[in-house]
Amino acid sequence: MSNRNNQQNKQAARERLRAERERQAKRDKTRRQLVVAGAIVVVLAIAGGVGYAVTNMNDGKGGSSGWAADKPLVKPANTTGENGNEIVIGDAKAKETLTVYEDPRCPSCAAFENQSGAQLRQDVKDARYKVRFVMVNFIDDLAKGTGSKNAVSALGAALNVSPEAFVAYKEALYSPKNHPDERDDAFAKDARLIEIAQQVPALKGNKDFEKAVNEGTYDKWAVEMGTLFEKNKIGGTPALLHGDKQLKAPNGNPPMAKESFIEAIDKEFGAKK
Repeated sequence: MSNRNNQQNKQAARERLRAERERQAKRDKTRRQLVVAGAIVVVLAIAGGVGYAVTNMNDGKGGSSGWAADKPLVKPANTTGENGNEIVIGDAKAKETLTVYEDPRCPSCAAFENQSGAQLRQDVKDARYKVRFVMVNFIDDLAKGTGSKNAVSALGAALNVSPEAFVAYKEALYSPKNHPDERDDAFAKDARLIEIAQQVPALKGNKDFEKAVNEGTYDKWAVEMGTLFEKNKIGGTPALLHGDKQLKAPNGNPPMAKESFIEAIDKEFGAKK
């Protein structure tokens, strides 16, 4: 009898251990989904043997300063500010502005777009706030390549068509079927960027857009946009700011999931009426 009870106790203990392992696996998966680019920087540095810090990214050795160095600065239409670095989307009458920093190769930015992008676009449509998008490129230096800068340049070509084309193209680039692993420099290929653009009605078959991508018309502009990452001391992407204040989820990470995004926005701007 005691042996049977002992076996039952062991079986129960094993079941409890199995259940706890499953719960831990779910928690680990959630943390991976919510990881910010600051953590990605560490992973990429280890995996790729990158031996320099974020502060030393633009050293001219394959970094941003060495890309498009011979190109003139061409500002896309629908930009304002110094070097055309203001991309503001939304109703000019909206009193508040939400600033969003993103890197085209950033997986966390893709997660934010796919989980909360629709809510953000609806808020902008409702004139709850305007959005200033700052498209940066620090992953190029950490993971090696030029995909982030090249994608930002293509986004400039889309913005030159219209703000709506820019927003739709950005959504397409971040979509699960199009967004590569951050170590895959797929966006460095103009043909791939043009291929994805065919999913956006305003860009499909748009020869002016395609010419700007192929010729790198907005390459220099993309580099200038990228300098705002360090200049404004943004630690990682995505980053959401209201003025100088970074919005955070309860766990301290950027509010990427829809629920945490709504909570952070309601806390900052007041509950939606």
